[in-house]
Amino acid sequence: MNSLSVKKGDSVVVLSGKDSKKTGEVLAVSPKTNRVIVKGVNVVKKHKKARNAQQKSEIISVEAPINASNVLVVCPACNKATRIAHAEVDGKKVRVCKKCGASLDKEFKKAVKKNAKKEKSEKTKNEAENKVEKVEKVEKETKTKSTKSTAAKSTTKSATTKTATAKKTTTKKSATSK
Repeated sequence: MNSLSVKKGDSVVVLSGKDSKKTGEVLAVSPKTNRVIVKGVNVVKKHKKARNAQQKSEIISVEAPINASNVLVVCPACNKATRIAHAEVDGKKVRVCKKCGASLDKEFKKAVKKNAKKEKSEKTKNEAENKVEKVEKVEKETKTKSTKSTAAKSTTKSATTKTATAKKTTTKKSATSK
């Protein structure tokens, strides 16, 4: 299950280590060890020994592999470091930018753009419908609250008038009994 979201030729930014915030192109990917080699990143010195009389011994600089979790792919469309989503286009799994929705696989760029536009238009339609439903719901709630409050006011008024008339009758009865 060592599937990497980074492929050879991708532009990536390094997240951690001595070369953090550097960008470079992926030269090699090793899914088994979960490592990538990035151009100009994690450069180490190697001592190369002469193998015969015509060769010369020297110290060379070589890019060493780094863990694939320490890099993020840079989206070519929005030029931002992004995580990768997967979408299905024409029955194939395609890598897609999480931020802008553009395809990271060159052969599927046009198809992904069309799908992204369709999804955005559907999303805005759904959001508009949800807003209308919320407004209608709030209006219904305010109507029911206003009818309940007027009913409550009328019941309290009738209750107070009943108690007032009851007090008057009791005071009249007590006054007549004296």
